[in-house]
Order: sequence, then C-alpha cells, then structure tokens
Amino acid sequence: MGKPVVHWEVTGKDGKKLQKFYAGVFGWTIHDAPMDYGLVHAEKGGIGGGIGADPEGSGHVTFYVEVDDLAATLKAIESLGGKTLMPPTEVPGQVTFALFADPEGHMVGLVKSEQQ
Repeated sequence: MGKPVVHWEVTGKDGKKLQKFYAGVFGWTIHDAPMDYGLVHAEKGGIGGGIGADPEGSGHVTFYVEVDDLAATLKAIESLGGKTLMPPTEVPGQVTFALFADPEGHMVGLVKSEQQ
C-alpha cells in the first residue's frame, strides 16, 4: 500500500476571509491555530486540513503525504525530476514537514510519520 494523504491546506492573502468562505460553503468548523491559520478537523470519510494566510501573499492549494523519512523521500523526489522547495522543518510540538515541486512545478507537502 502507498503512503497516505494526511492533510491539505489552502492559503492566500487573507487567511480569515478564506476561512469564512470555506466555512460558509462547506459548513466546516474552523479552529484557531497560530499564525493566522485555522484547522479543519477530519469529517467522516475525509481528512483534516488547514486554511490560512500565506506570508508572501501568493497562496496555494496543496496536499501532504505522510512518509517515514523526509530527507530520503526528498532525495528520491529530486532523482525523479522534482525539486525541494522547503527542507525538513519542525514546528515544535506539532509537526515536521517539507515541501517539494513535482516535475511540472506543482507544490506538494510531506509530513514525517509519528511512528518510528
């Protein structure tokens, strides 16, 4: 079995406005988190995600795949034509993640598995 998609996110210039939009459209309850970010808890049959501001203002929509070894996965990505956008980065007490671009430039996230 392949690696699971475990998180998604939508960011843009106005995180609060985006949160209000998606809550209104889909009926999601959005919980406050640090840095103008809101968490959407998983619903039955779905996965949780986040909506917030992009510090650079460009915004993106992406998904995150859980892997055991971020560095090894990024190395494999680069060997297959992808590019590391953000090396492994820890948000203390929350998550360790990285970002890459696929060969066509689509940004995708990686999340380190909590099981070691």
